Amino acid sequence: YGDRLAATPSWVASRKGRSHHPVARKPSLARAVSASYRVAFGARTAEVHESVLVPLTQLEKYFGFYRDALRDGDRMCLYGLLAADCATVPPVVRAEVNAFFADQERWLARLLTAGRRDGVFRFEGSANIEARALLAGLEGGMLMARSRRDVNGLTPVVQRLVANLTR
Repeated sequence: YGDRLAATPSWVASRKGRSHHPVARKPSLARAVSASYRVAFGARTAEVHESVLVPLTQLEKYFGFYRDALRDGDRMCLYGLLAADCATVPPVVRAEVNAFFADQERWLARLLTAGRRDGVFRFEGSANIEARALLAGLEGGMLMARSRRDVNGLTPVVQRLVANLTR
């Protein structure tokens, strides 16, 4: 997960090219890099879904992807970074960012629905809205922890997100 960012060309989130590639090819290359990241992340969530039966453990493993990225070389979620700079990324990349977040929200909503059905999670309203709030808290917590150079700063955010679901 975190290693994808290291392989991302420095100009991916910029309109001004800093490489030898023709400008017309940059959006398609940036989209290909981000799409590859999205597929790899999707494979990891699918693996969690298939190998772990307990919804709370699935959620903890999912949150672990984000914590591990910070701890492993101070990395961020590629899509969190691209979303923060969405005004400067090409439309094809912005579409990929939105597709990633939609994928994550769907995955989390299914997990939350199963957890509520099993009596593990408690929340009011739509699982879709709860999933969006969880993802926003997670991405925002990661961004704040990284800005403070605090690799453990995401942990209390994750603990609060889980506590809110399990009380």
